[in-house]
Amino acid sequence: MILTVTPNPSVDRTVFLDRTVLGSVNRADHAQSEPSGKGVNVAIALHSQGRVVEAVVPVGGHVGAQLASMLEASGLPTSIVPISGELRSNISLTEPSGRVTKINEAGPRLSESECDALIDAITRRVPAATVVVTAGSLGAGTPVDLHARIARACGDLPVVLDSSGEPLRAGITAQPALIKPNVHELAELVGGELHTVGDVIDAAQQIRATGVGAVLASLGADGAVLVDAEGALQAVADIDRVASTVGAGDALLAGFLGSDGDRIDRLVSAVRWGSAAVQTAGTLFDPDDFTGSVAAGAADPRRPLHDDELGPATRVRQPSTNN
Repeated sequence: MILTVTPNPSVDRTVFLDRTVLGSVNRADHAQSEPSGKGVNVAIALHSQGRVVEAVVPVGGHVGAQLASMLEASGLPTSIVPISGELRSNISLTEPSGRVTKINEAGPRLSESECDALIDAITRRVPAATVVVTAGSLGAGTPVDLHARIARACGDLPVVLDSSGEPLRAGITAQPALIKPNVHELAELVGGELHTVGDVIDAAQQIRATGVGAVLASLGADGAVLVDAEGALQAVADIDRVASTVGAGDALLAGFLGSDGDRIDRLVSAVRWGSAAVQTAGTLFDPDDFTGSVAAGAADPRRPLHDDELGPATRVRQPSTNN
């Protein structure tokens, strides 16, 4: 079983409109609400593809009740940890071009006793788990080392960490088996700029030298790179359209964890799932709907990095004019 932990989950509202005009009244074409937060997104993606997974989430307030109801309706096995604060709700303004303006609330503070209750819920499920994923931001005022505490509480069980900023920096001190930063998060972690795939590999090796097992870095239009004890691999997907990049990094991680193949198969699966998410509005997607192709092999250190506006592991391909 894959166990996911989301210390700061949310209900995400995606609003679709022709274009966003700041300082003006904007009319939506339609909208949808979904359960969210990094670990929740990973768990839902895995569950939708028949993988055995369970999600652990703190729940509080009216938004928390809505989240719990959504998760129950999805059929995802979920362990709920009650908290006193109100869960956050986030808004994504999505345009037909694929441009997304996202507004994220900070989320509630978890007290020390609530952190302890969350960790207790995790450790009770550790014997049945094969890997634990602790992911996402932390609410304002929540102890910054919560991801690290979770990882240490799992003992010898492999732990995957997907966060950013200080929670990520604190989390790697627990030496997780895998971290999944994007290029900006990786650059911030090592305190430098990354201009080539070689820079990414060097940064990943620098992190691995601290005791982290492997680094799965999403590089936007330049795909994804896996750096582990066996070396560095890179995969890139050509796609013909972008609907939304929201949740694509979570889909990439789910695809990696959901594959039973070797390291290159897992990387291809990761990029395929992430690219399917890029082609889907909102965070709920089906990997089988992916219409592009994935190329993978040894990473080329000389390859320059481009911008990552298209989200993880995607390169837009102009639609063919041939029938």
